[in-house]
Amino acid sequence: MPENQSENFDVQQQNESIQAGEQKLPEVNVEDDYEASKQFSGGVSAEAAEAATAPNFRVSQPQETTNATQQTGAPGDYRQMAKDINPSSQASSTVSDELVEKALEKGQSAQ
Repeated sequence: MPENQSENFDVQQQNESIQAGEQKLPEVNVEDDYEASKQFSGGVSAEAAEAATAPNFRVSQPQETTNATQQTGAPGDYRQMAKDINPSSQASSTVSDELVEKALEKGQSAQ
């Protein structure tokens, strides 16, 4: 049984026993709970909290970079750019006319 269903069942059982008078309704004293929670607060200053949560390694600062692009419109430039980005695609084979013809024949529906 998933945890949330068992919790719902426990709550339902508790509600039924409270309504039947078998169990008292829990009393909640917010003020006492608040005072007790202060014990868990370390009273740490903001500077001490910042030092405690600071990374233990050097964090580099971002640097502004500019890329000057020249629009040539030449398809070879785009191919070269694609090869630079994904060099593994260079290993792909070329498609022959014969292979294209076979693909077209298989793609045609029987008439």
